Amino acid sequence: QVQLVESGGGLVQAGGSLRLSCAASGRTFSRYAMGWFRQAPGKERTFVATISKSGGTTYYADSVKGRFTISRDNAKNILYLQMNSLKPEDTAVYYCAAGIYSIGISQYDYWGQGTQVTVSS
Repeated sequence: QVQLVESGGGLVQAGGSLRLSCAASGRTFSRYAMGWFRQAPGKERTFVATISKSGGTTYYADSVKGRFTISRDNAKNILYLQMNSLKPEDTAVYYCAAGIYSIGISQYDYWGQGTQVTVSS
């Protein structure tokens, strides 16, 4: 079992940057692909980015491609999401998740509690 705790959210102006972190407990972090998802108010949770177990392969939603970078440090059991050129439409609660390398929510078994990102115009 993996426990996940996100941090790094906050309020930022459009065009700014934030880096989210997701700390994982246990020794099994490297056994899982990891993903970031987000949920805006009144909307469904959607895929943002995913990274393979080794970190060698990544995939992004079109809406964030070129602006966000997902990475992981398996020695420290931490997942990151570097977010640049933020837009108001990036405002959402961001969740990290552990599971299978996929864009599908159902492929992830473990979820963090989420961290709020608010981008002002």
